[in-house]
Amino acid sequence: MNMSEQQQISAQGLRGELRSDESMARHVSWRAGGRVRRAYTPADLEDMALFLRGLPDGEPVHVVGLGSNLLVRDGGLDGTVIFTHWALRGLQVLRSDKTGGEIRAQAGVACPKVARTAAINNLAGAEFLAGIPGTIGGALAMNAGCYGGETWNLVARVEIIDRAGTLHVRTPQQYTIGYRSVEPRSHQMSSTTGASAYESGQEWFVAATFRLLHGDGEKSRATIKKLLAQRIAAQPLGIPNAGSVFRNPPGDHAARLIEACGLKGRRIGGASISAKHSNFIVNNGGASAADIEALIELAQHTVQQQFGVHLEREVRVIGTPA
Repeated sequence: MNMSEQQQISAQGLRGELRSDESMARHVSWRAGGRVRRAYTPADLEDMALFLRGLPDGEPVHVVGLGSNLLVRDGGLDGTVIFTHWALRGLQVLRSDKTGGEIRAQAGVACPKVARTAAINNLAGAEFLAGIPGTIGGALAMNAGCYGGETWNLVARVEIIDRAGTLHVRTPQQYTIGYRSVEPRSHQMSSTTGASAYESGQEWFVAATFRLLHGDGEKSRATIKKLLAQRIAAQPLGIPNAGSVFRNPPGDHAARLIEACGLKGRRIGGASISAKHSNFIVNNGGASAADIEALIELAQHTVQQQFGVHLEREVRVIGTPA
C-alpha cells in the first residue's frame, strides 16, 4: 500500500486493512490465480459500509468470503476485492424453545459453524450446512446445498449492503430462488430509499436469519458426524479444490457424465480432474488458473459432444487471462 492510500484510509476514518497488488491465490481454496489491484479487509460491517461509500464511481468491486467457489484468472482483477471472512463473523441464537428458533449469522461465518451452533441449541434442519465448505454469504448467493438440504429453505430474512454502503433487510419473497441460483426480483422497491436498490446490479449479502425447527441436539450432532464422514470418504479434501465444479443436470449427476467420458484423473499442467470424485478439479501443486479453466472447458466440451448435455458451472470464474 502506497503513502497516498494510507493517507486515504486515515482521512476516511477506516479501521480495516488495505493492501495493493494482492495475490488472490492466497484467498481462494484452489490456491491458484492472479492478483487484484486493491484488497480491503474491513474491521466490521460499519467499516465495510464506510469503505464502500468512499470508493470512486465505477470502481469494480468483488466481495469474497473463503474463496471456496471462486477462480481468479491469471491476469488478475482490476478494481477492489473486499474480504468478509474476518469481518462479518457475528453469530447469535435469537430464539430457541419448544416451538423452534432462529439463528442470525453474518456473511463471513463458516457454514459448518452454523450447523454446530444449531445442534448445540437443539435446533434441527441446519445439519447439511456442515457439508458446505464456504461461508454463509456464499451459500446465500448461490443457494448452496448438499445431502438434500438447500440454504434458502431455512431463510427467514436476509440483510444486504448495496454499492452505496446502504443496508437493507429483505425476505425470500423478494428473490427468485432455484437450484444453485438466487436472483433479486428487480421490481421490488427498497423500503428505505423508495427506489430500486438493484439498479446498479451490485449488492451483497451481509447476514441472514435462519428459522429452524425444535430438535434433538444429540441426534443433530450424530447426523453432522455422519455427513462429514461421507464427505471425507467421497471428496478429495486433502488437496486444494473448490468443491463441485458443475451443477448436476436434471435427472443426472455431473460426476457420472464426466467419468463416463473417461475424464476421471485427466491432467492439464498442475491441475487434474479428481480420481476420487470427477466433479472436483484439484491443484496437485503449481497449477495455474488457466490449467483449471482448461479442464473445466474440456469437461464441458466432452460431455456435450458425447451426451448432448451442457454442464453449467457451479464455480465463479472472474478476471482476465494472463
